[in-house]
Amino acid sequence: SNYLFTLPVRGSEGLYMVNGPPSFTESTAFQRDSGKNCKAVAFSKDGSLFAWCNGEKVNIVNVTSAELLRSFDLPKAVCLEFSPKNNVLATWQAYTTAKDGTAGVPNLQLHDVKTGKCLKSFIQKKMQNWCPCWADDESICARNVNNELHFFENNNFNTIANKLHLQKVNDFVLSPGAQPTKVAVYVPGSKGAPSFVRLYQYPNFSGPQSALANKSFFKADKVTMLWNKKATAVLVIASTEVDKTGASYYGEQTLHYIAANGESAVVQLPKNGPIYDVVWSPNSVEFCAVYGFMPAKATVFNLKCDPVFDFGTGPRNAAYYSPHGHILVLAGFGNLRGQMEVWDVKNYKLISKPVASDSTYFAWCPDGEHIVTATCAPRLRVGNGYKIWHYTGSLLHSYEVPLNEEMWQVFWQPFLDGVFPAKAVKYQAVPSELPSAEPKPAQAYRPPALRNKPVTSSKLHEDEPPQNMKPQLGSTDKPLSKTALKNQRKHEAKKAAKQEAKADANQESAQSTASQNAPRSAVPAVTSGDPEVDKKIKNLRKKLKAIEQLKEQAAAGKQLEKNQLEKIQKETALLQELEDLELGL
Repeated sequence: SNYLFTLPVRGSEGLYMVNGPPSFTESTAFQRDSGKNCKAVAFSKDGSLFAWCNGEKVNIVNVTSAELLRSFDLPKAVCLEFSPKNNVLATWQAYTTAKDGTAGVPNLQLHDVKTGKCLKSFIQKKMQNWCPCWADDESICARNVNNELHFFENNNFNTIANKLHLQKVNDFVLSPGAQPTKVAVYVPGSKGAPSFVRLYQYPNFSGPQSALANKSFFKADKVTMLWNKKATAVLVIASTEVDKTGASYYGEQTLHYIAANGESAVVQLPKNGPIYDVVWSPNSVEFCAVYGFMPAKATVFNLKCDPVFDFGTGPRNAAYYSPHGHILVLAGFGNLRGQMEVWDVKNYKLISKPVASDSTYFAWCPDGEHIVTATCAPRLRVGNGYKIWHYTGSLLHSYEVPLNEEMWQVFWQPFLDGVFPAKAVKYQAVPSELPSAEPKPAQAYRPPALRNKPVTSSKLHEDEPPQNMKPQLGSTDKPLSKTALKNQRKHEAKKAAKQEAKADANQESAQSTASQNAPRSAVPAVTSGDPEVDKKIKNLRKKLKAIEQLKEQAAAGKQLEKNQLEKIQKETALLQELEDLELGL
């Protein structure tokens, strides 16, 4: 075959495969499954097998030949997963109890891929963490059963080889890579006792001294545990549902580092606010965190939890290392506009800044060159589709579903590490048939009164630049201080406004009488984006409205008090102040 990959696309148009690059076309080998009922799809870890359920059967095909290898009668299956070495296919369907309240039938099945026979079935009520976890070599497999961990060896599911029993194991993660397998477990706090994460080496679970490492914390309703590839350390994001200080509706998060040698630390994040994303570099010695109230900061840390590189701030909430770890993409998806920054990690140089607006999904291709971004339902119901990029910023392929159709999922066929050699980082955009996908920047709303005036920067907060792009101190053209800059801008804007006013004066004298009688309050509400400024603007408008009313009363012959007359005299100054605020000076 002359294409590199297969990408399954699942949605209301059915399930089909797209092959590419270099060009991207629907696979002719894989027969499109046109039903609208495809609930789940899965590749084996090496990308050689593909399984899907279509509301009738669960099918397994060989990806290269598209030959059907197995078919299981499981119309209700909604989750699928292969074991790491393709020996077992796990399927899950919703658990149901009988009408008379007796226990339901086992709903989690483990099938032997080679023979098709069912190795074991279990009752697994919750969909969350439904799938057993295997070590990469399948020597052990673990399940959480009523808050204790059951371990099976060599896919013999009739004998529990080991148990890990702590007061209430809420979650666990097995280490990746070769033996010996390590296990990270999370036990939530109760009755004043703190929550803790503990690391063990299988099968040494007995006695208080058996743990490799232990870290406890009081602030945790839920934790995410992330092993690095070499299994030397775990990062733990601990979150509380509610932020007691009321500062954020994300709750509060803290980031902890736990090493298999027993060392642990709290990662000090230099900006307050939510932790949006934390990712390990594939090199296992660095990790990147995206954190802090918007505009968010992004920082790379080493194993001492010291910052190695600071990317400054920007509109971002996610980070993605390429499979070889050479490139890091910082992106703002979800409620942000889809801006991506593609960085060369070795030299900390920016490669490209593509924009994938409305994306709900991002994934690196295993070749470390290509990227897919997608807009999928149910997260977004309109404009569903996907785009294939080269990391140098070129858009290579773009597909949008027809009107009234939805796309639910698109993803790359996986490959084992080492199949694709690492290549030198390119900076020059690779050629593409498609025009570059630069969306038109949305124009900020400007009230009619300001439309002919010069645009002044009304940015709430200047983004902090990456540490190697900060103006160097001691350079000859010294950067102006904030106040000096502000004054300079103010001065320039005023100058420009004066010139505009001269030009307008000639045409405006006729209309001026009309406009003077129009009440001030008819100006449409504009938000500067800064709540403090908006508050001031609102207050000024309130005061000016009161002055209008006083003037009307005076015109109607009412005798005004001294303080009321003083108020009226302030009108010009207030108008000036309001204008300055609205211009963002």
